[in-house]
Amino acid sequence: MNKFLLSALAVAVSVATFGCNSDNSVGKGTVTKQAKEHTVLSGKLDNKPVYIYLNGVNAGSASQFKLHEKNNVYKASVALEKGTYKIKLGDSGLTCGTTFGPDADARISFGTATQMSNCAKGEFELKVLLPSTYDFTLNYTKDVPTLSILRGTKKVEVKRQPPAVDCDKWNGQAITANVSKAWKNGTVVRDAYTGQTATVKNGKVTMTPSPASEGILLLEEAKDKAIPAFSWDNANVYFMLTDRFNNGDKSNDHSYGRKFDGEDEIGTWHGGDFKGITAKLDYLKKLGINAIWVTPIVEQSHGFVGGGVEQSFPFYAYHGYWAMDFTNIDKNLGSEADFQEFIDEAHKRGIRVLVDVVMNHGGHATLKDLQDLDLPELVNKKDELPKDYSDFKPVGMYGTWSSINAFINTKTKDWKKWWGPDWVRAGLPGYPEPGVGDADMAVGGLPDFLTESNKAVSLPYFLKHKKDTKAVDLPNATIVDYLVSWHTYYVRKFGIDGFRCDTVKHVDPIAWKKLNESAVKALKEWKAENPSKKLDDLPFFMVGEVWDHGVAKDLWYDNGFSSIINFDYQRESMSYSQCMKTADDVYSKYARMISSDPSFNAMSYISSHDTKLFFGDYKDFALQKRAANSFMMLPGQVQLYYGDESGRDLMKDGGYIDQALRSDMNWGDLDKPEYKDLVNHWSILGNFRLKHPAVASGKHTTLSKSPYTFMRNTGSDKVVIVSAGRKD
Repeated sequence: MNKFLLSALAVAVSVATFGCNSDNSVGKGTVTKQAKEHTVLSGKLDNKPVYIYLNGVNAGSASQFKLHEKNNVYKASVALEKGTYKIKLGDSGLTCGTTFGPDADARISFGTATQMSNCAKGEFELKVLLPSTYDFTLNYTKDVPTLSILRGTKKVEVKRQPPAVDCDKWNGQAITANVSKAWKNGTVVRDAYTGQTATVKNGKVTMTPSPASEGILLLEEAKDKAIPAFSWDNANVYFMLTDRFNNGDKSNDHSYGRKFDGEDEIGTWHGGDFKGITAKLDYLKKLGINAIWVTPIVEQSHGFVGGGVEQSFPFYAYHGYWAMDFTNIDKNLGSEADFQEFIDEAHKRGIRVLVDVVMNHGGHATLKDLQDLDLPELVNKKDELPKDYSDFKPVGMYGTWSSINAFINTKTKDWKKWWGPDWVRAGLPGYPEPGVGDADMAVGGLPDFLTESNKAVSLPYFLKHKKDTKAVDLPNATIVDYLVSWHTYYVRKFGIDGFRCDTVKHVDPIAWKKLNESAVKALKEWKAENPSKKLDDLPFFMVGEVWDHGVAKDLWYDNGFSSIINFDYQRESMSYSQCMKTADDVYSKYARMISSDPSFNAMSYISSHDTKLFFGDYKDFALQKRAANSFMMLPGQVQLYYGDESGRDLMKDGGYIDQALRSDMNWGDLDKPEYKDLVNHWSILGNFRLKHPAVASGKHTTLSKSPYTFMRNTGSDKVVIVSAGRKD
């Protein structure tokens, strides 16, 4: 999870358990859209058209502010590309009284209601990172007007060009590569992309890259070769948000009373589940995937908190990082039988399974949780609530989804019946307060487990009384002992192959070491009890998310981790995608570190659920192919984020940028020629990696700068990659 995004998120949602919203405009019903449409609105700017000005220029009639849902609240939209803008609002003559902005030049942030003068002398500076339509809201309900800016919900195509990077030009013709350091004269080599062959002559080969390849040759000796035995060093990992991947069982879509919001469905559960993954295993196998990483599988908070910078949507725990009960699988994802079938079917295809685990924090106590856990003493004004708290909706002109917080009593000492002060830090009566350091902060305002504590604890009150939990008191057990026991249950019972560990640096390293030791033992026991199901005798695998970590070996590798997620590559991936040879120094560095140390590896990516979706920046199929070319030839482990291979686009986000990265998998696009061709491209590269461990773990040797040519060699495996450059 993104520490910084979560910290911002906490401002909006932590009041679900740690504060009380003073807005009392809430109740059992809703104000229908139809009723709103019949309301006659008026405002101070009636008959005074006001527009958005960008860098001193009127953005045109489309940017005129119009009354929106409330008196004296106006909205306008404008399409913006990536860049920095000078902004003010005004009439056509920029008349004092209807010219809005700061008194002096100032910056403005997304989602923040910023006060303005109506006779402005200055301009706002706005930095835009994502091309989109942006909604500007001018609120003139008080004497001092305010402006807030959000990424819009209206999709407008803004065709952008990636930044220019110098590179060789390829005209689509044959290229000649020097391969003398790789193969002797007379050796027949094959391009794995097209299947064409050539014989090495005078140390060189000449071939024509496929037009669909963006100028790459994947050279191997033209001999039949079986796929080598699996190794985590050669892992092609496919990461998916289970809820957003594929819906295989619609009957579980509304477990625990969860609802769709009927609007943009930004933070609701969408229906993806284990049956849905199982149905797509052949697709993943064909893609060259040999490991799947799924988001946390355990039972999540049942209800929602207010989401978005304006609390404009109900935000559920669809992502899996807000656990309530670690001993149960969340019903939205399926049953234990569904999960076992998924594991077994993946294993039959040679695909390992990594499960995301959280040791740092639990989930929010939502109003629905308090009802389901029978904790009425933590609820205010019960007579104003619907019978089923899942049916709560905001009402009134000023009602938002965070209005639900008014019904949570955060002042009572009865919060000891939740996790309790022996278990977590939280801003609640009797609980230890969170700190500001990595080890004791409340990431995203979430209840922070006291993983550094050596104190023996009993089960929290709510778990002792939760009817369907498998949690039991453990003798003389610390919090870490409980968490380790709960997580490794899934290893021992189902035979999962590894963990991806969330928010690693916020947990005591010794806790991770204990988790690894217990999981290694649990998987060994499972394999001994299930000899017909086991794939091999490899030990349990753990990879960690240490926010902003690069390719470097440090204490985490001594405390249970075989690999750490590499944040560095994504930051420079655009340059490498524009021109593959710009990645040569990175290739050389990664290969040198990884090939020289069997106990070290790193997992790189170009897209994730927290940072960015590569395709979403430019929606450029050729660029996405070039991104694949440079990325899939990286030394070390690679992690595809669902839709990297299929051109999955961004979704609406309500001002939480990371929500844009979590759209539904675009299965409906895959029969379209451009999308189908893109998937095929990634499939060729993925299967080439599987066939050749040298790509991931071999020595890197640069053979030529033009055309860019390099060799990877482990001694028993050898490949040469040639990039002709970028198409004219």
